[in-house]
Amino acid sequence: MSGKPVSRRRFVETAAAAAGWCLGTSQTPGQGLAAETAAPAQAVVPNAPIGVARGIHPGRVVWAHEPAATRWQGPGNGHWWQGDHTDQSLVDRMLSQSLCRLVGVDSTADAWDRLLRHFNQARGKGHVGYRPGEKIAVKVNFVGFLWRLDGVNPENYNLERRRDYMNTSPQMMRAVLRQLVQAVGAKQGDIALVDTLAHFPNEYHQILHAEFPQVQYVDFAGRFGRVAAKPSSVPLYWSCRPEGSRQDYVPGCFAEADYLINLANLKAHTGAGVTLCAKNHYGSLVRWPAEEGYYDLHATGFAPGAGKYRNLVDLMGHAHLGGKTLVYLIDGLYAGRHPIDPAPLKWNSAPFDGHWSSSLLASQDPVAIDSVALDFLRAEWDDYPHRPGTEDYLHEAAEADSPASGTFYDPDHASGVRRLASLGVHEHWNDAREKQYSRNLETAEGIELVAVRRA
Repeated sequence: MSGKPVSRRRFVETAAAAAGWCLGTSQTPGQGLAAETAAPAQAVVPNAPIGVARGIHPGRVVWAHEPAATRWQGPGNGHWWQGDHTDQSLVDRMLSQSLCRLVGVDSTADAWDRLLRHFNQARGKGHVGYRPGEKIAVKVNFVGFLWRLDGVNPENYNLERRRDYMNTSPQMMRAVLRQLVQAVGAKQGDIALVDTLAHFPNEYHQILHAEFPQVQYVDFAGRFGRVAAKPSSVPLYWSCRPEGSRQDYVPGCFAEADYLINLANLKAHTGAGVTLCAKNHYGSLVRWPAEEGYYDLHATGFAPGAGKYRNLVDLMGHAHLGGKTLVYLIDGLYAGRHPIDPAPLKWNSAPFDGHWSSSLLASQDPVAIDSVALDFLRAEWDDYPHRPGTEDYLHEAAEADSPASGTFYDPDHASGVRRLASLGVHEHWNDAREKQYSRNLETAEGIELVAVRRA
């Protein structure tokens, strides 16, 4: 799943940004913003890829942009996830076109078959496609439905607050389910939609369950026909080797799965800068990220500066999480900033020009897709995506075999036994207007951005 390594180049960082700042367990995302926004941002060097690109077409990221898919007028006009506001047929087409362009075929069934065969061959399972009975877990992002918040009433699973929050859309989930059942040939009962830290509210569940009643809808509590997330016996070790913390285990639904699909959201984040495919796995643990007694993910996940240990790399590289991920998707139909925006925001940057972001990103490279999403978010907002340290996890992941932090990344063993290889390629585009990466410019073996847009 890799190409040739590219030359190592680092972005410039100011001494003030390198001085360090840590978001502790007592803070909530958004606190400490005065210090955060006062620190100089890291200078971005365009078209300077690092790492080893992955995929059938290494480093390829497909961006589908379909403004007609999002017809919501905004708060007060119903809710964006309702069928008359988000066009299911166009979302289905966005996903099909994205996967076909990702692997270079004309049919959706062929696209999935090529993804599966490439993935299985890379894992030493042979040049084989999907086999009946194999299990598929889809990691979605329901941060607006977290069990520690009161958005979903736990007594009846009705959505009471944050009704317009930026979660993975039911239309995008339904598009994925349709293709897994119809194009891949998976049985509904062998598919799980998962967010271990959230309640799966009735409003979303009804949209999906009506068409896919046998799919497993895995959430925190497992009430009202949902399945409760439970830990497996598969450990997840943090490569900083914290002492005195309770052991983490991979959720059973991921340990039992043969394949994962990482279906994240396009969002900025007041603490981490961005929350994309990598941070989607904070909802892949059967405990709160900063839960007392466990290793605090926020401390190193949100810390500014460069060349630091980043727990996101462990999540991206663990054999039962990133190691099982068949394809990475970022739902960018309606984007916003977590947790300060109660509803998505229309975008002003080109080519959105006052409309919803109306996008979908797809890739086989977990570093490349988050890198492209970061560039989009930075082009739209001049605040949180630019905070010091935001992209450090991408540098650490791209060079996981020899990271600047010196960390021996090995999340599968209690001590350093087998160092992770590069997890993908990272770079920035040339500018926000042209959106060209090194493979587009034929200057290096970094990212290639392929746009799927209506003429």
